[in-house]
Order: sequence, then C-alpha cells, then structure tokens
Amino acid sequence: QVQLVESGGGLVQPGGSLRLSCAASGSIFSNYAMGWYRQAPGKERELVARITLSGRTNYADSVKGRFTISRDNAKNTVYLQMDSLKFEDTDVYYCNADISTNSGRRSTYWGQGTQVTVSS
Repeated sequence: QVQLVESGGGLVQPGGSLRLSCAASGSIFSNYAMGWYRQAPGKERELVARITLSGRTNYADSVKGRFTISRDNAKNTVYLQMDSLKFEDTDVYYCNADISTNSGRRSTYWGQGTQVTVSS
C-alpha cells in the first residue's frame, strides 16, 4: 500500500510564490519518478513537472523558468517551487509517483490534489 500526501497549496497574489510538497509512504521498493500535474475543470490532467530517481527533470513549456521541481530520495518526497505565479496557474495540482512496492508490483499513484489559486 502506497500513499501520497500533498501540502502547500493555497491563495497567492500574481507574481508571488508557493511551494508544494508531496510525501510518498508505504511499502516502497523503488520510487522511480515523481511529478506534479494540474487539472482545470472540464479539462484533462496535464503534466507540470516531473523528476526521476536520478534527477532528470522535464517541465511544461508554460512553467519553464518559473517552476522548479526537486526531490529528497531518502524521504520519498517531491517539491515544486512555484515562482512568478500567474492567473493561469490557478488549478488543482496533483502529485504523481511511479513506484515499485516491496511485493514487486510497479504502478502509478496519485495524490488527492491541492488547490492553487492565484488572485489579486
């Protein structure tokens, strides 16, 4: 059993910053990759940023230069530092993890989502 717990969402003014955190816990053998996705009402969930166990990253074009993803492998935790936030960044953000459990199964897990609202 693997669980993802998110924190750090909230209300921020345009140009401000937020830092999202997501901690994975449970029977984890290998945490291959973790990332953040966002989903607006009526739209599909889209990649924001992702980071592998080895530290390779990729970002959506819309957030490059503004967002930074990082991870603490010892804590199975991923972070998303969001700077220069814009109105269009308002969304529900979901943590994602590609994990193999101690029983040998590899699967994708999702957090419950955390609301990020950018408003003046």
